[in-house]
Amino acid sequence: MTDAEKRASGPGDGPSYEQARAELASVVERLEAGGTSLEESLALWERGERLAEICQGWLDGARQRIDAVRQARESATST
Repeated sequence: MTDAEKRASGPGDGPSYEQARAELASVVERLEAGGTSLEESLALWERGERLAEICQGWLDGARQRIDAVRQARESATST
């Protein structure tokens, strides 16, 4: 399976798009609020980066599914 196919089916065992997005928003709020140690801030940043990748994977997969349906529809109507 290619990376694109893996993204099209979603991140697998990871959180849903909605869960990842909600957690990412929480991470951003905590970083913006400040008051955390440098080590904790770095850990939050790294978690935020991973959550952003998960969200992007879900969005890329959704785009690929939409494109596939459109292509199939165009192929069916052009024959």
